[in-house]
Amino acid sequence: MSLASSTYRGRLAPSPTGFLHLGHAQTFWIAQQRAIVAGGTLILRDEDLDPDRSQPHFRQAMLEDLRWLGLRWQEGPDVGGPCGPYTQSERHDLYRHAWKHLHAAGWLYPCHCSRKDLAMAMQAPHDDEGIYPGTCRPSPAETTWVDTPDGANWRFRVPEGEAIEFEDGHFGPQRFVAGRDFGDFLVWRRDGLPSYQLAVVVDDAAMRITEVVRGADLLKSTARQILLARALGVRSPAWYHCDLLRDDQGQRLAKRHDALSLRGLRDQGKQPEDLLRAFHTRG
Repeated sequence: MSLASSTYRGRLAPSPTGFLHLGHAQTFWIAQQRAIVAGGTLILRDEDLDPDRSQPHFRQAMLEDLRWLGLRWQEGPDVGGPCGPYTQSERHDLYRHAWKHLHAAGWLYPCHCSRKDLAMAMQAPHDDEGIYPGTCRPSPAETTWVDTPDGANWRFRVPEGEAIEFEDGHFGPQRFVAGRDFGDFLVWRRDGLPSYQLAVVVDDAAMRITEVVRGADLLKSTARQILLARALGVRSPAWYHCDLLRDDQGQRLAKRHDALSLRGLRDQGKQPEDLLRAFHTRG
């Protein structure tokens, strides 16, 4: 996709489950730069789907730290816009509608495996979710029709053996095979919440996102999201996955790295220019 279009719509999608760290800052800075080059619009989306970990003080810190870094967005929960609400916990009806669409089309089935069952049955995990062994997967003729997703985990039935290919703006051609690189994945949890995979596909389509900029750890998730978008009848955006920042032990940064959080760096006296200069050098 060319970046020379004023119809470009990018997004920042932080979660208020901890303080943002240096890795988030680099990815969000790249997202803003690509939106600026395109002369497009940048959207901030508050991805607060995890009710146990999402906290008001993290949400406030998220907004303050992004502004401190010099990031600016044209649409978001704090400034409004035509595609709101921009907070995922307020978009539940859209996710339920998507579940109904996928269920009616035969893509979903209920899964009653416990976490212990999955831990014992799954292959060694290849990513965040591992490869589901198909314990609860029915044949298409055995699909049970219900009106609500409540009370069960719901999985998306991937097309076994199909290669999902896409061009990444940073890493180039990508290819993942359904059933080998990833299996039937969760789209709805028994506690009544959509999965990350479903929510971001629904939101990116509804907010007319044209390019997703995020970390390289989500490359495989892109293949899942392409399948979901196709099943929902919406277009997938373009993709740009960023290199991950790592600590001195080679581990990718996480929110537990308090010393490398934006809040921690600010307390140490660091200035936004120091961080941006380093990002510019890497970019």
